[in-house]
Amino acid sequence: MSLRESVELIADPRNLDAGVEEVFQTMMGGTCLREKDLAMPYTPESVTAVVGFGGLFSGACVLRSSAETAQLLAERMTGMEFAEVDDTVRDAFGEICNMLAGAWKSRVPKLAGHCGLSVPAVITGRDYNIHVQTPEFRVHHFFSFDDARFDVTIICDGLR
Repeated sequence: MSLRESVELIADPRNLDAGVEEVFQTMMGGTCLREKDLAMPYTPESVTAVVGFGGLFSGACVLRSSAETAQLLAERMTGMEFAEVDDTVRDAFGEICNMLAGAWKSRVPKLAGHCGLSVPAVITGRDYNIHVQTPEFRVHHFFSFDDARFDVTIICDGLR
């Protein structure tokens, strides 16, 4: 089986939008809107979650936001309040990224059964960059949920 002939379907940006909407409606009970060319506001601390794809498709799903947005999303998911980015916030944020990755890959039938997900890795801090080698394709969108702003990226570094 090869995914190469399905690259247009896999890279379709509507799959990312639909996956994000599904996760936010189901898990947080609200509507998530895609923003056009929204620049992420500068914040001193940011949070990034990464879930890797492996199998016929290799790459990653990356969820990035400010610390405040990560706390808000964790609050909506757990029903708890947070004063800082603690282990529960990091776990919730990583799980949101995991659900986004799963929702995205479920939109392409050939991916669903032939692509696994890694355990989420969550990075917090200031002034860091995530470098990825030149991908085959990249889908990157900004979203808003209530007053929160975040971005999600699907990166493909290999198709078999």
